[in-house]
Amino acid sequence: MTWKEFPYRFEGFEKYLERIHGKKAKLDGLRPLPYLALKSIRESMTLEWTYNSNSIEGNTLTLQETKMVVEEGFTIKGKSLREHFEAVNHQDAIDFVTSLVSDHYVLTDMDILTVHGLVLQKIEKDFAGRYRNSGVRISGADFVPPNALKIDDFMAELVEWTHTSTLDVIIKSCIFHHRLVWIHPFFDGNGRTVRLVFNLLLMKEGYPPAIILKNDRKKYYDALNTANNGDYGKLMLLIMQALERSLDIYLSSLNNTYEDYRPISNIVSEPEVPYGQEYVSLLARKGKIDAFKEGRDWLTTKAAVLDYISKRERNRKF
Repeated sequence: MTWKEFPYRFEGFEKYLERIHGKKAKLDGLRPLPYLALKSIRESMTLEWTYNSNSIEGNTLTLQETKMVVEEGFTIKGKSLREHFEAVNHQDAIDFVTSLVSDHYVLTDMDILTVHGLVLQKIEKDFAGRYRNSGVRISGADFVPPNALKIDDFMAELVEWTHTSTLDVIIKSCIFHHRLVWIHPFFDGNGRTVRLVFNLLLMKEGYPPAIILKNDRKKYYDALNTANNGDYGKLMLLIMQALERSLDIYLSSLNNTYEDYRPISNIVSEPEVPYGQEYVSLLARKGKIDAFKEGRDWLTTKAAVLDYISKRERNRKF
């Protein structure tokens, strides 16, 4: 099986996609989105995006510290200069990616190089915006990236595939994500660049960015390794969870129903909820209930849990 042929290898794939499509349709139904509300959501999510993507790569700035560096220009005591630059660089890269988003946008290899150049500006000037010219090995990965001489051809093939593939954009972005990681076209900054550019594909189609969370770092790397063997199931699930979380944040904020979402620890204290926190958290992680992650906490609604209970009871009767 080639990288261009997506294997449907996990349970509930079609239903999950339908649910995400449904939420995307609800978001589209609210357009044009109120400027002030949209501005607030975007500022919050781009900060999250920078914090989580950098943290996955080992940056130790907290979310609050990232905010202070990016928005207020503060210097955080005990943190390296590189970590400060990584935060500012990533925000600049998000701004560039956002500027590209339009109905008629077509991905180019030059845009990918520009994103990478922004990610590494002020850090690795000699490598920023340039493909690697020698071999590399990835710590913890179960594969060796291809010879540097093949990068130009592989990248051209991948970019062309994004233009011609008729797959659902969520599936397409998942395959693109893995393939770019596999090519590993740069000496440094591959992960951040991948997570920026794959979101460009989603954002072009009207989706919010799918933010891979720092807490999912181990699952993320495991999913990428599994995809090396032709099984995109784990990576697809992780991306869909991230995308649904972003959609829920947009919808709950724009519909002014955010107050209905509470930490799971709060929900399970309700007398009508027979489940414990651990089980409801598992339902949230698996996408069985309407929920999203904020910091370390999963948020859901009492209605979502009760709806799950009702559907489960009906299924038992049949």
